[in-house]
Amino acid sequence: MESIGVLMACPMNAYLEDELCKRFNLLRFWNFPDTTEFLKRNANSIRAVVGNAAAGADAKLIESLPDLEIVASFSVGLDKIDLAKCKEKGIRVTNTPDVLTDDVADLAIGLMLATLRRIPASDRYVRGGTWKKGDFKLTTRFSGKTVGIIGMGRIGTAIAKRAEAFDCPISYYSRSKKPGIKYTYYPSVVELASNCHILVVACTLTEETRHIVDRKVIDALGPNGFLINIGRGPHVDEPELVSALVEGRLAGAGLDVFENEPHVPEELFKLDNVVLLPHVGSGTVETRRVMADLVLGNLEAHFLGKPLLTPVV
Repeated sequence: MESIGVLMACPMNAYLEDELCKRFNLLRFWNFPDTTEFLKRNANSIRAVVGNAAAGADAKLIESLPDLEIVASFSVGLDKIDLAKCKEKGIRVTNTPDVLTDDVADLAIGLMLATLRRIPASDRYVRGGTWKKGDFKLTTRFSGKTVGIIGMGRIGTAIAKRAEAFDCPISYYSRSKKPGIKYTYYPSVVELASNCHILVVACTLTEETRHIVDRKVIDALGPNGFLINIGRGPHVDEPELVSALVEGRLAGAGLDVFENEPHVPEELFKLDNVVLLPHVGSGTVETRRVMADLVLGNLEAHFLGKPLLTPVV
């Protein structure tokens, strides 16, 4: 398979990159500033694209690759891939579900604890020598708080299970009520936000869920509420979130994702009630290795004519 051209959309994982290089003819898209010229020279040799949550295969790229057969995403989310165009052209699509569920759910709980108990601010308080001047201000308890989850899929369910261990009542919103789920269901995000202390975004990013957390939802969550986002940045109307935090209309936020990554609104840097992470929900050595192996397994299965491991399209 060494002659098969595989286009890697952006840097994402050293192990994955090394293994792709060993097994295929790997082309690193970011090494070619003139993408038009690059595609003119290499389009006919590229049969696979490997993308992630930052870069994938949009309609323009797909149309420019006449021999493209498969897009393998090093992520669960597929919002960087034009699925409709792939279906139209018979291009297979895979992702990496399940394997990152635990890490993302763990991080969501960590963000809740870090945000409500202001752990990063407490750390800065000690490191800056301020403790000598007096005790750190009181924070907010996590145990027993009502947790509302937008999206009760694999990750949402895993978050709910963990939050239950802290005696947190669980409620959720999804497109429809989930059969067999014991948690309280609300038919709108505004109703969910009105009835929880902590609102967690854990749904898939689609056109319908873009800015699913808007001003109405933020105001419904209110000045004693906290927002946790481990989904995608565009799930939240970021300017509205920033203004709510700055004006005190929201108690705090724990954010692993942002609308224009890696750019983060500078207004957030000054706030002690906000915890900011660089999109590391699945960022453990163990999980990234398994994700990489799943990408490799899908590519090899496709080119050997075997069933895909995690087919989407």
